[in-house]
Amino acid sequence: MILLLSPNMDFTGLFIIILLIMFGPSILLTIIGFSIRGKNKKAAKVLFIIAVVYLIISLGICGAMMAGF
Repeated sequence: MILLLSPNMDFTGLFIIILLIMFGPSILLTIIGFSIRGKNKKAAKVLFIIAVVYLIISLGICGAMMAGF
């Protein structure tokens, strides 16, 4: 029978996916905010705020999952 958690199992892919979920959307929103900053300052500011809020929330939730709480 195959064990679900064998001693030589590699979780690198799972770790990378969790990091992408944590940092991906906030980085994407920041890049979009910088790209439209010249045309529409108010929309860029809103995108920056959303990116920071998402980063804070994702670091709290995913960080707690990674730490094992």
